[in-house]
Amino acid sequence: MSASPLSATWCLLMLLSVVTPAELNALQRPCDPATPLGPSHDLYCIELVAAPGVTGVAGRVELASPPGPFTVAVTADGHARFIPVVFLTGLPATRGGGGGTYIAWATTPQMDSLIKLGAVKNGRVELRPIDFDKFNILISAEHSARVREPQGRVILRGQSPSTRPFPPDLLEFSLGAARSADTMDHGEHESSGWPMVPTPPGVTMLPSEMALRPAVTPFLPVTDTPLPNAESNEVLRLKDGDIIDLDAELVRRTINGQTYTMYGYNGQYPGPLIEVSRGSEITVRFTNHLSDSTSIHWHGIRLENAFDGVEGVSDQFTYKLRFPDSGIYWYHPHIREDIQQAFGLYGNILVRQPGAKIPANREQILMLQDLLVGDGGLIPFGLESPTHALMGRFGNVFLVNGEPGYRLAVRRGEVVRFYLTNASSTRTLNVSFPGARMKLVATDAGPFEHEAWALSVVIAPAERYVVDVRFDRAGAVPLVNQVRALDHLYGRFFSQVDTLGVVTVSRDRVGDDLGASFATLRRDAATTRALEPYRRFLDKAPDQTLVLTLRTHGLPFVTERLMQLDSIYFAPVEWGGTMPMMNWASTGRQVRWVLKDPATGRENMDIAWRFPRGEPAKIRLVNERRAFHGMQHPIHFHGQRFLVLAVNGVPNENMAWKDTVLVPAGAVVDILLDTQNPGEWMLHCHIAEHLSAGMMMHFTVD
Repeated sequence: MSASPLSATWCLLMLLSVVTPAELNALQRPCDPATPLGPSHDLYCIELVAAPGVTGVAGRVELASPPGPFTVAVTADGHARFIPVVFLTGLPATRGGGGGTYIAWATTPQMDSLIKLGAVKNGRVELRPIDFDKFNILISAEHSARVREPQGRVILRGQSPSTRPFPPDLLEFSLGAARSADTMDHGEHESSGWPMVPTPPGVTMLPSEMALRPAVTPFLPVTDTPLPNAESNEVLRLKDGDIIDLDAELVRRTINGQTYTMYGYNGQYPGPLIEVSRGSEITVRFTNHLSDSTSIHWHGIRLENAFDGVEGVSDQFTYKLRFPDSGIYWYHPHIREDIQQAFGLYGNILVRQPGAKIPANREQILMLQDLLVGDGGLIPFGLESPTHALMGRFGNVFLVNGEPGYRLAVRRGEVVRFYLTNASSTRTLNVSFPGARMKLVATDAGPFEHEAWALSVVIAPAERYVVDVRFDRAGAVPLVNQVRALDHLYGRFFSQVDTLGVVTVSRDRVGDDLGASFATLRRDAATTRALEPYRRFLDKAPDQTLVLTLRTHGLPFVTERLMQLDSIYFAPVEWGGTMPMMNWASTGRQVRWVLKDPATGRENMDIAWRFPRGEPAKIRLVNERRAFHGMQHPIHFHGQRFLVLAVNGVPNENMAWKDTVLVPAGAVVDILLDTQNPGEWMLHCHIAEHLSAGMMMHFTVD
């Protein structure tokens, strides 16, 4: 069946629907009529094709985001999870008396796994979830709704967008490799002192890719002065009015037997954990002992504008911090974040609610990071401009609180509250404790309206989540990151499992058994009441829209050719660094990540949004599908908090205050900005290399 009758049928169906322009603007879904500022039809909507001999039947399947706390849904082992929503027209009436029905199925391309999605009919039907990497959708006419596999005639069929990647013609790429190698400036690239970047296991690289090097000067900190070994971080429990000192300085770090020169606050890695009560104020006297300028950004704190930490500090600065909101926050540099944060300049802030009782036997504050290490040590950074500007710097050594191999010993039945912060440059994590039950409690700036069971936690760079975990079986429980990475060259998904640590559960039972409390999913009445004044803004049209995209120039021939194939399909999240050489060799001189205001055409720091104080603003974040390389972006607002309202038109059913949100490739995320804190503020992508490659703007709250 050709595309035009389907499009015509669909447009007629939409015209007959009673939807006002404002509602269409506020509730746009991937299978609605395509607009430049809507979700990607190409990535989240499947066109169904009629089987040979079938006429007058048409349909589409929306791959909807399941409502939940995360803007991308995956299983605990990393498979993407979608809710298929089927829209059908023209299905003939079935025989009465239960004598026939139409059934939707999902099957892998190899037909070795099958999911019965459910009965369908003309109109809209929401079906059971799909969690295949690649899949086909079939609509069959069956004699009974009780069939367990297709037996009748297939009426409609379609393929998921993820089935489109196929292995390229390697002969063509071999010729391209020779051309790329012939035009390469070997003196500038191969003799520039760059070591080889490690390739993830299971990923094949072309010879022309292996020859790529960044066209910038490699940088690692060096010194002839003896340095102290970095120490584990201390806990600073502060009272209102307290004064502390923070120093940025060089330290020695030994990781997996190799010793490096790195950075630390107060000689610690991570920096000191600052613990305060909500409503208190403290003073931080900061001294910079590094040769480069640096600053401290107090991530997520709604503080006074003058102390936001965006400007450089050559020597000393005094920060005055107030803490109006309870939650888990963190601090890090805001100058060459790709270098300074990766080398260890980060720490947590725990703001407690006075009088609140924690329903856990103990607490663990964990900062998660990945570090890129080669055979000879740390892979250098770009001095003049960041490397890894396309996809960000994926590491291959995982650290928890600055150390590999996190260890915790607990008693059987113990409930542990984990405060998780992702301090990685670019990697989005999918963390879990296989074998232990986990409950999601809170996120960046406060609790969810109601607690929820979670098999895993999707946590983007700069995001924080709070989970309670009960360890009720003796033995070893790993803390793992499990994802499905995409081998772009061969068009295949494969598993990546990284063990970040192990919790050892003894046979001895915990004395204070909180099992009954843990089994209860509590509602946070205070949060629900606090959100009531904002609910009237949820259905309004966006006040501002921001498009996330990029521009490139001067990239190597092989990079451009392979990226053309990659553009066939972008996964919602780039989970692993499976294009390491091309990514490494792309610098901020060749890649410009862009925030674009479609209303004015302005980009990045030329954008000048203004919001009246106290009037919540609805903002639509559109991750452009047509970009040269579409990937996720964790978008962070300085000095403010916001609510995530919807993902691709699917409303959020469990809200909490956040300051960073992950926007998947091709997706649209609506947020409601709480404009209570006046000043000049920044908005940017928190992939450190994207920020260093221009992806930032400013806005004003009057």
